[in-house]
Amino acid sequence: MDINQLVYFISVAQTLNFSEAARRNYVSQSTVSRYIGDLEKELGVQLFTRTRREVFITNEGKTLLPYAIEMVSTFSKARNVIEELHDGGKGKITVACDVTSLRFPSQCLADFGKRYPGIRIELRRLDASDRSQAITGGEYDFCFMPRDMVPESSGIETMITHREPLVIVAPKRNRFKGKTLSFSQIAGERLVLLSEASAPILFMEVMDLLRTFHISPRVDSSYDDLASLYMAVSAGMGMTVLPKSLTEFASSSQTAYFSVEDADTSVAYVMAWAKDIANPVASLFTDTVRRYAEGEDNIYDL
Repeated sequence: MDINQLVYFISVAQTLNFSEAARRNYVSQSTVSRYIGDLEKELGVQLFTRTRREVFITNEGKTLLPYAIEMVSTFSKARNVIEELHDGGKGKITVACDVTSLRFPSQCLADFGKRYPGIRIELRRLDASDRSQAITGGEYDFCFMPRDMVPESSGIETMITHREPLVIVAPKRNRFKGKTLSFSQIAGERLVLLSEASAPILFMEVMDLLRTFHISPRVDSSYDDLASLYMAVSAGMGMTVLPKSLTEFASSSQTAYFSVEDADTSVAYVMAWAKDIANPVASLFTDTVRRYAEGEDNIYDL
């Protein structure tokens, strides 16, 4: 089946006039008639009936029409993307990050943007509620999140991007000395955390650590966003526990962070995407991320 057969068929179906269809496509009427005839032979049905004055579309033609429009539209979109990619790396990717994934993807995106300035990047916040659909449903091309947050699905591909430790974040004015703390030292302290709904893996990790040290948590408040959480810590409403890279997004004049000295708090992060991803520029982005992931020791000073 020739794509031009479908293009000419659509034109005739819409105009019910072979001459007008030929004019719209800058070809002769005989060319349109020949392509329609070839299409009818290939399908084994009559798509139009003609009299000396009028053209009528058959039921078979009416059935074919929406499929023909969809096929031509899909082909046109694919051709445009391929041409843009060939002519200068143009295209678009949509990247989603959970609330705790900031530094690593931002570095990858900065590098990617410099390498491929013609590719538009859309950034979204990853909703924790329906991660499987978010990854495989086509809403996002790539999703950054903790590894344990990835749903089990044979249709999902993942790449471990980095690991980073959790740190304890306190108001700038606090009673602790040095740069490290034991979890046992924060027993009795008020805690403010990112909510379980917005950061389920982080919330679970913190609760597990508290249970390990037999600490009954005093979680006074939980927040869905980092800005509110840091405001609460800065105001002395409590301490929190976060991946270390997130401390870069707060003012050092308002908060202080401490490494955890008596527990392995390392959390693995991944980039996830659908195995059947169709975006033609996807491979360019995975190559960029892979270079950063393999050079993890050169990126993080944890």
